[in-house]
Amino acid sequence: MNDTVLSRNAVKCLVDNFGIVHTERFIALIIKEPFDYTEWQKDLFNDMTTDELFSAASNWSTQKS
Repeated sequence: MNDTVLSRNAVKCLVDNFGIVHTERFIALIIKEPFDYTEWQKDLFNDMTTDELFSAASNWSTQKS
């Protein structure tokens, strides 16, 4: 997947899930704030047990099928 396709799909995903206004707000925040995705994702699931994470991933997978 090239950068153009990735960007297009990512924006579509944001718009589909959050709407255009919140997508624009999110993009503005990302541009304005220094954001290190690698550091952010390290703590993303810290509040979830392994079972909760597995259940959430399974539910997401089932909904997308």
